[in-house]
Amino acid sequence: MSTIPTIVVTPSAAANAYARVDSGRAGAGAGDDAGDFGATLERALQGSIDSGHAADGKAMEAIAGGGNLTEVVTALARAELTLQSATVIRDRVVQAYQDIIKMPI
Repeated sequence: MSTIPTIVVTPSAAANAYARVDSGRAGAGAGDDAGDFGATLERALQGSIDSGHAADGKAMEAIAGGGNLTEVVTALARAELTLQSATVIRDRVVQAYQDIIKMPI
């Protein structure tokens, strides 16, 4: 029976890896800066908006009598998943803010 290898990933290593992949520098060294958080957040938000617009476009095609039903359902499912993810992230940010506010000075 083989064992599954375990890998320890620190938050800073994960953030650096995400920044390299997100900026197209997957092979870059570990000494590079992690990138701008605001720009990464803006790209993620724009991706969410684009997903919603794509779902709207596919739904309008279906209403007009054209389009593929499978593509419509797939686009709507992606938009729903994106919205659920954004809601969970928002809730966690609000919770983190509330936790920080409760901290004694």
